[in-house]
Amino acid sequence: MILHKTSSSAGTGSARVTGFYDEDTGSIQYLVSDPDTGKGALIDAVMGFDPAQAATDSTGVEEILRFADAENIDIVRILDTHPHADHLMASSWLKQRLGVPNAIGEKIIEISGLWRNLYHLPDAFNAERDFDQLFADGDTFEIGSLPVRVMLTPGHTLGSITYVVGSDAAFVNDTFMQPDVGTSRADFPGGSAAELYDSLQRILSLGDGTRLFVGHDYGTDEREDPAWESTVSQQRRENKHLSGDVTKDDFVKLREKRDRTLALPDRMLHVLQMNLRAGRAPKPESDGESYLKIPLNRFEKETS
Repeated sequence: MILHKTSSSAGTGSARVTGFYDEDTGSIQYLVSDPDTGKGALIDAVMGFDPAQAATDSTGVEEILRFADAENIDIVRILDTHPHADHLMASSWLKQRLGVPNAIGEKIIEISGLWRNLYHLPDAFNAERDFDQLFADGDTFEIGSLPVRVMLTPGHTLGSITYVVGSDAAFVNDTFMQPDVGTSRADFPGGSAAELYDSLQRILSLGDGTRLFVGHDYGTDEREDPAWESTVSQQRRENKHLSGDVTKDDFVKLREKRDRTLALPDRMLHVLQMNLRAGRAPKPESDGESYLKIPLNRFEKETS
């Protein structure tokens, strides 16, 4: 059974949110729903991936679908905040399974350009084929009767987006971590600690009571259990990297120093090649099998 917790709706216009914890990657995937209509969306859903075997499985995401069925939630959208580097996106699998549209931020097109060079795959990745919608900053749509606004919040990647849902919920991808952890890394190709700082401040401009749902948590030495919900006021008051009189320059120095100590996620070079295709495997070759191309030493050269 996947660890999950539900954040209740505060009433009309407020989303009900259940977060499901993926223990292998520390990722949180969200089922957000409108209590008034029963319509829902999945945000940053995870497909199982074993890097040692290069094998995929749908066990976890199928459990989430069973939960949605039991709660009478009709999933009408599949949403991602960015092309993830640490887990395999379930977007393509879910689209085929549910027959509903999938979406991501439009700057995935620029991110794809960076990774075409890193993988030396000049003709790979066509986001307009693999996603039904590519959102720009300020775009709006609905989940049932809940309005959703898209905010461009780059830094972790150049195209990361935040979904502000209803009156009091925001899905802030890999920007904030929990207050006792701080913020997310910004050292991947196209990332920027300075842009991340600006994005964090933009999120903090939301209402004080806005619930912030983060993309990852790994617990801490003091807090063993994973957590993923905070509020704007809590982050402003308690965030390990931002509280007090932290200037932009101070934040950038802190974030870049920390990032230099971090290893690559063990799935990164595998899953990005699929996530830039909405989690779809490369086209099968003449033997009917799909293959991944892993750049040898290339990433280190590009980010040194």
